[in-house]
Amino acid sequence: MERESRVYRSPRRDSAAAHTRRAILQAAQTLLRDRPGELTVGAIAGQAGVSRLSVYHHFGSRAGVLAAVAEAARASDRSGGSDLRSFMAEAVAHWATDPPLYRRLPGTADIQEQPRELAARLAADDRLRPGCSLKEAEDVIAVLTSFASFDRLHQDGRRSTAAVTEILMRMTGSILNPPT
Repeated sequence: MERESRVYRSPRRDSAAAHTRRAILQAAQTLLRDRPGELTVGAIAGQAGVSRLSVYHHFGSRAGVLAAVAEAARASDRSGGSDLRSFMAEAVAHWATDPPLYRRLPGTADIQEQPRELAARLAADDRLRPGCSLKEAEDVIAVLTSFASFDRLHQDGRRSTAAVTEILMRMTGSILNPPT
């Protein structure tokens, strides 16, 4: 006779699990930023104030924690931007929140879906220069809104986020029709 597995759920338990998960992610972000050489499951657990077993329970491995940190960065990148300037400004503002973290985060999550959507809107509004394909526009937008582009231009505050946005907007001239 096979025993049925029961899942016991309670709002308090779910809340505590969510709190532990957030603490682990925050600890991993702090270690990535401040002490990347010490990023072990034990160090993450110590920083979060939880057991190593909790880290493994929530994320499976150190790689699982890093993947979750990257996904959290991706999720915060999806906030929008209905036009090119606001999209660029949002990307720059996001990357400016914590450059040391993004520099050390493996596979830093650059904005993926939105360049495609934005390029399609620009094409529909006849704003792409003649000969510029949808794929070219998508690629240029993705490159310009990447962390690597931001980091190169910002250089820990050498330029303001507004100045970085302006430079990136000038660079979009390669795909846009000139203003009329």
